[in-house]
Amino acid sequence: MAKERAGRLQQAVPAAVIGALAGAALTGHRSRRAALLGTLGGAIGVAAADGIARARQRPGEIPALWSRIIASGALAAPAGWAAQRLTGAGPLPVATVAGAAAGALGLRPQKVLLGPAIGAAVGLGLSRPGSRPTAGSVAAAAAVVGYRVAAALIFRDPQLSMLAERVHSEDVPFVVPLASQTRYVGTGYVRSLAQVLGGTYTPDVADIGIVASLDSLAGPSFDPAGVDPLVREFYEHTTRFALDIVPQWRLWVRPGYLLYRTLLARPLGQANVPMSQREAQHGIHSRIDTISGADGAVSVRGWIRSAADTDEPIYVGIYTTYRHEDQGYVSVGFPLPQASFTATLAPAARPGGGLVLDSRSPLDQPGHYLTFIDPQTGELTTAAVRGFAERLEVYVSRSGAEAGAGVGSSVGELRAEHSFWVFGFPFLVLHYRIHRKPPRGPMPAGPAASPRHCAR
Repeated sequence: MAKERAGRLQQAVPAAVIGALAGAALTGHRSRRAALLGTLGGAIGVAAADGIARARQRPGEIPALWSRIIASGALAAPAGWAAQRLTGAGPLPVATVAGAAAGALGLRPQKVLLGPAIGAAVGLGLSRPGSRPTAGSVAAAAAVVGYRVAAALIFRDPQLSMLAERVHSEDVPFVVPLASQTRYVGTGYVRSLAQVLGGTYTPDVADIGIVASLDSLAGPSFDPAGVDPLVREFYEHTTRFALDIVPQWRLWVRPGYLLYRTLLARPLGQANVPMSQREAQHGIHSRIDTISGADGAVSVRGWIRSAADTDEPIYVGIYTTYRHEDQGYVSVGFPLPQASFTATLAPAARPGGGLVLDSRSPLDQPGHYLTFIDPQTGELTTAAVRGFAERLEVYVSRSGAEAGAGVGSSVGELRAEHSFWVFGFPFLVLHYRIHRKPPRGPMPAGPAASPRHCAR
């Protein structure tokens, strides 16, 4: 009971801080006394709302929608205050931008379009001729709350659904339970993880793959024997190859992605995909860092892709394989501060000896999962991210006489197409050209590795 009270108090403090900032922003333009009362009232109000929502929260649920809407409005108020102070903008542009930002975070195209529309409508309502000037904090909070209420009424299907609360890693085998201990992930993540796990860190391993063996993915729906040798070599000896990437973004998602990239991806040092082909032409540096146990077996494989000219992180992913009910899967964990975003993919054959990894499957394991990792106990709270899907196809491109060689031949050039959807709408395709690197000397045998999830 004491532990539960302490946990609730720990959760109430951030809510109170958010409420205090919101109250100050919403009332500070009136008077000092009003600002003090607003700060106190905001702290008590938001903390109370959060406490009530969490007290009524059932196991396996996320906090009630009404409490999340209140929190969203409270977060928007200080941002609106700052925008007005820095730019001098009125309620119409502030509300429109706030609505657009909230819509962009909703991901699906309909929400991206709804956000600025609701924001503009709120801004127009607050800018009526003859009415008193409206503070930017009020405009932003009203736009975000208005958008969240409208979106909840229009879009009934949840974007997140809780799967497990305070469980152990073996209870959710489709999750890679590795978080970042700091607010920045970056290209040095595996080094810092080795200090936490206590293993032996080896940077930029010369001859290793993102999986130990494709044979670990065998199952009723996939036979590794049918994979082209060049595709197998890429997965089992990834560092023998260099990659060129050409991103193909849909126009509707560009504004939202630019906001996400500026506010989240770059500050986090994670999931920072190039915006254009011109940016991608600077090249990609690809390496795999590992962590090994006392027996020398590799327990962690971190595939790190960064910009060749700046070393700015593009992806920092922990690649694992595991088996469930006689079927192999690939799980890729993308570390976040005290959390992990996991993509669990089912393997399938592609005509011509290629390999497909897909999050859409009739099986119950594939999907995308957002997991909070308790820093004290290591317990996991996992939600399924509905509506997000991806498909990776790696294959050998052949033409003419090369095509006649057929599967089993290493003739041809490796290609990959990595496609992403949100609520059924395609928004990004990453086109990869994969080239063999010049040999750095005799290639040693690849290190032994456990196909199970690391750090279990």
